[in-house]
Amino acid sequence: QVQLTESGGGLVQAGGSLRLSCAASRRTFITRTMGWFRQAPGKERDFVAHTTWDDGSTYYADSVKGRFTISRDNAKNTVYLQMNSLKPEDTAVYYCASGGRASSYYGDYNYWGQGTQVTVSS
Repeated sequence: QVQLTESGGGLVQAGGSLRLSCAASRRTFITRTMGWFRQAPGKERDFVAHTTWDDGSTYYADSVKGRFTISRDNAKNTVYLQMNSLKPEDTAVYYCASGGRASSYYGDYNYWGQGTQVTVSS
């Protein structure tokens, strides 16, 4: 069974926008902390953003701050990543993840989606 499923990836030109969605198979997989990570071929899995249930607080990697926005809609069991002003260096597979701690470390998350490819052309 799949707990988290990402969608919304695709091919866009530099400067364009995409909104990624992460849908949970059941509401219990939308936990206190929801995060987005990305991984390009030959590179480490990098933190992108996370948000917490308690107060809706958000935290972003320096590389995306001011361009990306994470949000969640618990009624829809869904977390989003709005990506604006996309750059070629944003090209990666994007993963959403569910966990307890507010963390930028991938190992602190319990459940993961299968990933969605984002490709930004120059």
